[in-house]
Amino acid sequence: MFFPESRNLIAIYTPIRYLSSMDIKTKKSCLNRLARIEGQVRGVRNMVAEDRYCIDILSQINAARAALDKVEQEVLREHLQSCVTHAFHNGSLKERSQKIDELIKVLDSQRR
Repeated sequence: MFFPESRNLIAIYTPIRYLSSMDIKTKKSCLNRLARIEGQVRGVRNMVAEDRYCIDILSQINAARAALDKVEQEVLREHLQSCVTHAFHNGSLKERSQKIDELIKVLDSQRR
C-alpha cells in the first residue's frame, strides 16, 4: 500500500490490477465539472430536438468538449502526481515501464 503523506489517497497493487483513490479535492472538482458537462450535453440534445441553429449547437458541443478536456487534464495531472510518482519512487522496473507504456498508449490515442 502507498500512503503519501501530503495527499489524501491510497494506492493498492493487486495481482489483477492497480487500485487507487483520487485526491479528495481533485475528485470533487472532477465530479463537479462532470455534472456541469452532463447538463451541457442534455442542453445540446434539447437544442437538436428543438431544431436550433446549427452554429449555436456546434458552439455548445465545443464548450462541452473543452470542459471534458479540463477533466482529462485534472485526471492526468493526478495520475502523474500519484500513480506515476509512486512507481518511480517505490516501484519496480516493471512497474515503471508499465506506467510509461500506459501514458504513451493514452496520449497516442488522443492524437487519433
